[in-house]
Amino acid sequence: MISKKILFLIISLVLVIPAGYAQEVNFGDTANQKLVLVIINDLGEIHVKHIVKSSHLPQQVNLIEGNVENLIITDEDGEEQILSTLGDNSAVVIFPTSKDSIVDYDLKDALLLKDNIWTLDFLYLEQTSFMLPEKLDMVFVNERSLYLDDKKGFTCHGCQVVLEYMFDQPRDIIEVNWEDKKFLVEIKSFTEIENFQFNQPRKEISFDVNESNQYITTIIPLELLWGPYAVFLDDDKMYFDDSKNNGTHVWINMKPNTSGEITIIGTTVIPEFPIIAPLAIGFLMIMMIPLFRKFNLR
Repeated sequence: MISKKILFLIISLVLVIPAGYAQEVNFGDTANQKLVLVIINDLGEIHVKHIVKSSHLPQQVNLIEGNVENLIITDEDGEEQILSTLGDNSAVVIFPTSKDSIVDYDLKDALLLKDNIWTLDFLYLEQTSFMLPEKLDMVFVNERSLYLDDKKGFTCHGCQVVLEYMFDQPRDIIEVNWEDKKFLVEIKSFTEIENFQFNQPRKEISFDVNESNQYITTIIPLELLWGPYAVFLDDDKMYFDDSKNNGTHVWINMKPNTSGEITIIGTTVIPEFPIIAPLAIGFLMIMMIPLFRKFNLR
């Protein structure tokens, strides 16, 4: 056990380290963290929790950069521990203990809300788990869609991400009629959608958007327009994400950087090549193989 006199000396040294030199000072071993958890609620408030494995040596826990408030250290039984910070709340020291330690704090004003999009520019070079608001079913991580389903969170390694999400995006449901069939295309976005058109001969869906830098999610029946897809903003090809496909619909996400006409081009449209046709052809080929073999033997 470390003596009270030595412990007092350690605390005194830590407390007098100037804030300007905080990034250059390392005190003790780098902490062995079992979990780094970032909890975000509906109001854009962030609470952070570091769970640190016990050690017989002092450990340094680097905090997530930002406006740290309500900082506290407890052990796994909830007993409050000595709080010793480095610099301007950039790190804390965990003194030798036989129990795991828990570092809790709020990260104020880290999430920014602009044009209905919540954005967190995040950097922490440890494995980090995010727990997100219950009502979110999708977020964007570095502009790639991440569908949460019932998980309500995700984990990243060596975590450097721009996290974006929206609540209650308006939905437009457009009915597309072709011959005797009816299809529903859903578009979710805070930008207004105008002049929706489905062009069967050209294998494309198009519509106008009047705002820039707003996420647009277009949910398309595969039987109406089959991929692979290309997406254009006016005449320029643009980045999109179609990673979600449930077998009947595809989710196409994009974030145009200007207003203009969006065109989604597929490779197949109804009734040119029904969705069931590839399966039927494959099944027929399998059934014909024994006949071909029998014919060849003769």
